[in-house]
Amino acid sequence: MRSRAWLAVALDIVAVLVFVVIGRASHAKGESLGGVASTAWPFLAGLGAGWLVLFLLWHGVLARPLAAFGVLPAGVVAWLATVVVGMALRVVSGQGTDVAFIAVALAFVGLFLLGWRLLLRGAARLARRELCWPL
Repeated sequence: MRSRAWLAVALDIVAVLVFVVIGRASHAKGESLGGVASTAWPFLAGLGAGWLVLFLLWHGVLARPLAAFGVLPAGVVAWLATVVVGMALRVVSGQGTDVAFIAVALAFVGLFLLGWRLLLRGAARLARRELCWPL
């Protein structure tokens, strides 16, 4: 089960990096490693904070293991922590946090972090349905 959680963390990191690279490309800021790192670190720190909360819940108050691939609570906690903590860190570090940017970040980070989970859920349901399909 723990390897699944680490895989979910890795997929979330990739999703946040895709969000950053797409955002930087759409503003013609380029994809230099330093530029991507500068934009990504607040969001990755926020994602880390979200996963820390999830692991504490998993090993503390929750009576059963956390579904790392689940939309609730894992996906939603990861999504909201990524944006909220990420935006707070952007303010502290002097980076921009325009209201429109916050809305775009909420939408696209949500799309990416919840999207891969929903796609996996749909694929799993489809696979189960095909396994039960009469020959």
